[in-house]
Amino acid sequence: MALFKKRTVGKPGEWYYCLEHHKVEEGPECPAKDRFGPYTSREEAQHAMDTAKERNLEWENDPKWHDGGTPRDPEA
Repeated sequence: MALFKKRTVGKPGEWYYCLEHHKVEEGPECPAKDRFGPYTSREEAQHAMDTAKERNLEWENDPKWHDGGTPRDPEA
């Protein structure tokens, strides 16, 4: 058992989106495995899930990503 909890240190002005708590944090406050970022602004971090959804859709429909397969529709 560790006596001291290792604190994740971030820089002021770096914004993150916590996947566990579903909130924007400056810092970061939560472990790297539970967050997206860093982002340059609070607003950018607030849209982290939208950005991830858009990028996933682009990758799913990228013909270079699939080896001869057809693009998938994530809504299907």
